[in-house]
Amino acid sequence: MKTESQEQIEFIQWCKRNAVEYPELDEIFAIPNGGKRHIFTASRMKLEGVKPGVPDLLLPVQKRGYAGLFIEMKKLDGKLSPAQKKRIPKLRAQGYAVVICKGAERAKKLIKSYLNI
Repeated sequence: MKTESQEQIEFIQWCKRNAVEYPELDEIFAIPNGGKRHIFTASRMKLEGVKPGVPDLLLPVQKRGYAGLFIEMKKLDGKLSPAQKKRIPKLRAQGYAVVICKGAERAKKLIKSYLNI
């Protein structure tokens, strides 16, 4: 089974390959909030504003009445953390679409639906 990181890399590579045909895909970017880090790196990142529960990716493109699309990537058997369960409703309340994608294939399907491509 692929790791969450492998699923996200596969999805981002797909976005890059398809950005010529669908330029909105070029706008997606990662938000480095998750993962295990050295204590000094983690401390510095917290000082820089990293917050728990923030989804992995953001597509800052307004569509379908949403301000943008947050994507939380998960491996196929992944689960949301308590911080993610708390943060996601707050983002939705601010007008963002937020999707949880178990695997790259699900992420591709959902982003195509969001962009109507």
